[in-house]
Amino acid sequence: MRRIANGVMIATFLLLNRGDLTARDTLPMVIDEDFESGAKQWEPTDAKAWKVKETDKGHVYSQFEKRSKYEPPHRSPYNIALLKDISVSDFVLDADVLSTHKDYGHRDVCLFFGYQNPAHFYYVHLGKKTDDHANQIFIVNDAPRTKISTKTTPGTDWDEQWHHVRITRDTKSGSIQIFYDDMESPVMTASNKTFSWGRVGIGSFDDTGDWDNIQLRGIKVERP
Repeated sequence: MRRIANGVMIATFLLLNRGDLTARDTLPMVIDEDFESGAKQWEPTDAKAWKVKETDKGHVYSQFEKRSKYEPPHRSPYNIALLKDISVSDFVLDADVLSTHKDYGHRDVCLFFGYQNPAHFYYVHLGKKTDDHANQIFIVNDAPRTKISTKTTPGTDWDEQWHHVRITRDTKSGSIQIFYDDMESPVMTASNKTFSWGRVGIGSFDDTGDWDNIQLRGIKVERP
């Protein structure tokens, strides 16, 4: 919690204990990105697979190559754009996303967090149909991705509309929650304490998608 007036701090503490405030309400804003000024704050694994494009809703960050020219060291997503120079511990990440790939069983987008290097990170795969390798929360820990979800759904029902997604992360408890359109009830959960900090990012396993209105609230940390 940031240093603020004692009365406000006490009131905030009481509200948190009553459950009237969420992490999104109390964590400081780190980035509020609408891509109207480009994508200079982002670092793609393959810059040629991403572009800022103009649409009827304004500028968006478009990952348009189905399989970018990036080979991860272990079985994990190929299309990643990471926020530059920022690592967080506890955080809430919000984004609007449009899946632009044709419909099939593993149609997906992914969000990345706890990213320390190409062999150590978490990601959520929001896939059309659920199996052990789709529509789950995963960890990549110097080995091929491993499912860590404790709850998921039969699948993420992608269509040709924009959707809102959210990740919440509490490093003390290990809690990971994923929300899709409904910000009250998580569609996926996991509990894992392997990575207590890292970068965040967006992309897909090997599909395409457009991104907009990305907000990151969290506790910034210096990379060890």
